[in-house]
Amino acid sequence: MNEITLTALLLIVLLLLLSSGIWVAFSLMAVGMLGMALFSGAPLGDVLATTIWGHSNSWALAALPLFIWMGEILFRSRLSEDMFTGLSPWMGRMPGKLLHVNIIGCGIFAAVSGSSAATAATVGKLSIPELSKRNYPENLVIGTLAGSATLGLLIPPSIILIVYGVATEQSIARLFIAGVIPGILLVLLFVGFVMIWALLNRGKLPPETTRYTLAEKMYASRRLIPVILLIVGVMGSIYAGIASPTDAAAVGVLLALVLSWSTGSLNRDTFFQGLMGATKTSCMIAFILAGAAFLTVAMGFTGIPKMLATWIGTMNLSPYELLFALTIFFVILGCFLDGISVVVLTTSVIMPMVEQAGIDPLWFGIYIVIVVEMSQITPPVGFNLFVLQSLTGRNILNVAKSALPFFLLMFIALGAIVVWPDLVTYLPNNM
Repeated sequence: MNEITLTALLLIVLLLLLSSGIWVAFSLMAVGMLGMALFSGAPLGDVLATTIWGHSNSWALAALPLFIWMGEILFRSRLSEDMFTGLSPWMGRMPGKLLHVNIIGCGIFAAVSGSSAATAATVGKLSIPELSKRNYPENLVIGTLAGSATLGLLIPPSIILIVYGVATEQSIARLFIAGVIPGILLVLLFVGFVMIWALLNRGKLPPETTRYTLAEKMYASRRLIPVILLIVGVMGSIYAGIASPTDAAAVGVLLALVLSWSTGSLNRDTFFQGLMGATKTSCMIAFILAGAAFLTVAMGFTGIPKMLATWIGTMNLSPYELLFALTIFFVILGCFLDGISVVVLTTSVIMPMVEQAGIDPLWFGIYIVIVVEMSQITPPVGFNLFVLQSLTGRNILNVAKSALPFFLLMFIALGAIVVWPDLVTYLPNNM
């Protein structure tokens, strides 16, 4: 059986399992077992046990539940209210006015959350009612939130970058640093689009009648100081080489608890809700990672990745052609799976092709995260779309239509890092 038939068979089995509602982790393990049983004589039980234990016993992976818990704590705090109060006086005079609060607010929360859905929910639960009350165009309110919330996957600390780093044995600290410039690029693209739209549609935005003096703006900005200190404390310690991502995540949890307590939003109920929310999410991701680790090892025994890499090599695709094909593949796959599942499902098969094509695995990590970001706002399984649908009550297709311009802006950002890879690699190679 050639590699194409073999891969197609296992892929069909996987899709059937996923479509039947079986958990992603069980589906991955089942496909790995089938591949080993049919095409390898290795001891299945021994490989399964040692692989799951070996990949679960990882110090780097300890950062994952801690960063998730930090985000859960801040999700239940007054952070969104403080960000709106601190940012809105500065945005009222810009073209696009308070729509920029969505973009900048999502960028700030992304830097302390690491989750796209949590970013959309936290910023959206306050900004949507406020901007709707001021008669801002609903499609832009939804679109800016949908697009900007995806920054939670890219701007460190990014949960999906931790997952990619563990799955591909890349430095998580270097991945975090590599995500900074592309994250800023996306923020600038979103801000620029809103400004251009506002200049071309001057009559469609409500006037901002409230005027602020510089002193009033500075006084309002005091609400941003705690979260900025949190970002500096967590990410600054990683960039300075003082702490590992796991150490910094532990400090981040402590600072998030202090921040939540100081704003009066931390009590017994919110503490245990955040702890249980982080536990459930962390267990889900760890379980998927365990299944993906076994599938990776199983695929190694079957020889599929090597065969596929050889087959792709015979096609003489240039790196640009390979990336274009992978982009289409990931966007389509992201229409049916969440971002973490996409990453852990594909790395075992994709990475040999990527390495053979001479593509830097560090750069590829940022590339795949941006593509996964795009899938977060594509129906039918765009998680940001579900969050915004629940916040607005609008049809998911209407939400997706509002997010379309920002989906296209992500394509521009993707093209930029392909043409200028130094946008990704400069900081990790020079810090």
